Amino acid sequence: MRDYPWLHEYCLSRFGSPAALEARLPQPKSTAELRAVPDDRYLSLLSLRIFRAGLKHSVVDGKWPAFEEVFFGLDPHKVVLMGAEHLERLMQDARLIRHLAKLKSVPRNAQFVLDVAREHGSFGALLADWPASDITGLWRYLSKHGCQLGGLSAPRFLRMAGKDTFIPTDDVVAALKAQGIVDKAPTSQRDLAAVQAAFNQWQAQSGRPLCQLSMMLACTVNH
Repeated sequence: MRDYPWLHEYCLSRFGSPAALEARLPQPKSTAELRAVPDDRYLSLLSLRIFRAGLKHSVVDGKWPAFEEVFFGLDPHKVVLMGAEHLERLMQDARLIRHLAKLKSVPRNAQFVLDVAREHGSFGALLADWPASDITGLWRYLSKHGCQLGGLSAPRFLRMAGKDTFIPTDDVVAALKAQGIVDKAPTSQRDLAAVQAAFNQWQAQSGRPLCQLSMMLACTVNH
């Protein structure tokens, strides 16, 4: 595995200048910003991520105001009370994406958000307090306790929420394979630990957040 200076020099060469590189890189939210987001907005983001999976994002985003309306502004205290009959009625609403399993995930994740808030004070507190050095542990937590948050849904949700994370996209996985860190998409605990360790090393060398390192790494893959 190469050290961070190689990654930085490669990206500088690709984008032409430090300013051009920095302009392309995302910025995570601070812990204070993560804490300040109310629980209903986190439930909305969780649900939006789930409905986006496998669908064109612009289509889902265009319908999202209707979702906000029928799900009571994604207030978890109200959504958690929605029963099966209510969800069946939503299947008749042409304004929505009528996917019953995904619709059912909304009240289930409302309960998840409430459980987290009861334990940690708020959902944002959980995200703010979780160390980036074990971000794959947060993926596992979300996947285990939330609904339909397996695969890339947990890291993609975290990126949407502004929590610092890398995302093992196809390009990132290809770059990790080229560096000899994994030989396939990381799904086992062993492979995830190896990837986390690599990102932790690059972060220690660079001082950059994981999201920036992830994007820089993806840029090393030629198509």
